[in-house]
Amino acid sequence: MRKSYYVDTCIYLNLWQKEINEKIELWKLAKDFLEKVDENEEVVYYSGFILKELMYLLPNKIYIQKRELFESNSNFIKENLTNEEYEEGRKLEIQLNGEIGFYDIMHILIARKTNSILITRDKKLLEVSNRLGIEAKKPEEIL
Repeated sequence: MRKSYYVDTCIYLNLWQKEINEKIELWKLAKDFLEKVDENEEVVYYSGFILKELMYLLPNKIYIQKRELFESNSNFIKENLTNEEYEEGRKLEIQLNGEIGFYDIMHILIARKTNSILITRDKKLLEVSNRLGIEAKKPEEIL
């Protein structure tokens, strides 16, 4: 069975904005991860939540250009949540009392639904995901 991943918005931003943190080329790690996924024909799930975050964070022209990655690559599959799953997310948001944002909760639920590894750099999201029994890793932990 092919491995599958749900990649958080921050990883795409690492790549596209050529981000470097403390001399670590985050963009290169993101690139290497996505190339490995492509080479192994593994699956990357994404959602409207990812697209919405990117739409708000990127200039419109760049967003339209980068959105092509999701639409043109057959290894990328869009996943939606049901109304019941969305409501579960709202309940979880109350239980977590603001530890992470609502979209991050949605990312966790989609990773769970698709039986995927959540790929992120967000320390709090990594912590909460693992606490909730959802496997979450940084891209370089997969390489």
